[in-house]
Amino acid sequence: MQKYLNPTKLFLTFATGILMVIQLYMSLFYAPTEKYMGHIQRIMYFHVPSAFVAFAAFTIVFIAGIMYLYTKNKKWDALAVSSAEIGVLFTTVVLVTGSLWARPVWNAWWVWDDPRLVTALILWFIYIAYLLIRTSVAGDERRRKFAAVFGIVGFIDVPLVYFSVKWWRTIHPKVIDEQGVHMPAEMAQTLFFSIFAFLVLFITLLLYRYVLESQKENVNELRNKYL
Repeated sequence: MQKYLNPTKLFLTFATGILMVIQLYMSLFYAPTEKYMGHIQRIMYFHVPSAFVAFAAFTIVFIAGIMYLYTKNKKWDALAVSSAEIGVLFTTVVLVTGSLWARPVWNAWWVWDDPRLVTALILWFIYIAYLLIRTSVAGDERRRKFAAVFGIVGFIDVPLVYFSVKWWRTIHPKVIDEQGVHMPAEMAQTLFFSIFAFLVLFITLLLYRYVLESQKENVNELRNKYL
């Protein structure tokens, strides 16, 4: 595994850099300016992909939590915490970019009666609590079990965020629905490429963070064994 890790990290890092440069170019120059919102609409090319990364990250927390409870293998726990940290980061990006877009469009930084905004904020708090649990619960095994259960239960909010625009009345824009994509071709191409680029970025960050967490666990084991 180790001998393949460095080439994999090198390739992913290079590919991620290229993809993000292309994504930035497409978001700022290739995609046309939206007729009514103007350049502020370009935030969508960062807001929506960040949401997809957050969903992917918390899905991994959910799966890794189940696998840890089933196998008791600490590698699954390391994967869960690594993914949760990245998920919180990108959920923060979602909330910040959403507020930056909402201020000129809705004339408000935040709308409390919008179900997608509220469920997204709840999701952020859930996984902040998940990370706090990992620093506050005593005992390694107890902490891992508690965090795994909390991460599994907290995942319930992910589909609530995703389907909120379908299940409840909301002023949140819907650019993609059952009827298709409601935007010009260049905008759609930029959006889908941005989602892909951000997901590759997520995989790269997750790999680096997982390796770091695994090394941390190895150091802790050696410390407990010899000190």
